[in-house]
Amino acid sequence: MLTENEVSRSWSKIFGGGSIDSTSIDRAEQLLDGLRPESPLRHRLTVELEELRKIHSKQLSMASQDS
Repeated sequence: MLTENEVSRSWSKIFGGGSIDSTSIDRAEQLLDGLRPESPLRHRLTVELEELRKIHSKQLSMASQDS
């Protein structure tokens, strides 16, 4: 099990470049699974991941409209 500090660093590496893709989302979900259910960090990152999913969905939608 990873520490909250390790999860936080890994999260920053995954999304630090500003790129959101399905691989990044999958990796983020795996990180969240490594945290305790009652962890405040898990709650915060879960909310953030939902927002990132919405952004990713909008990007996919816009890309398909451009095609």
